[in-house]
Amino acid sequence: MSLFSLMAVSIYWDLPVLLIVVSLVYSATRYDKWNMILYEAARWGFRMAVFLGAIALVLFLLSSYL
Repeated sequence: MSLFSLMAVSIYWDLPVLLIVVSLVYSATRYDKWNMILYEAARWGFRMAVFLGAIALVLFLLSSYL
């Protein structure tokens, strides 16, 4: 593997961290209590992960069969 391909793969390691941070910050702007922040962050993070997964699946299917 070349260095360029290793760098291209490594950017995907940041996605879960970014998803967690964004969902926590979004939830913290809406709620004051930690239990509600964590609950809403988990819900919002799950919905965002499903949305991004669906987009990835559609793009994969389009690139495979077209």
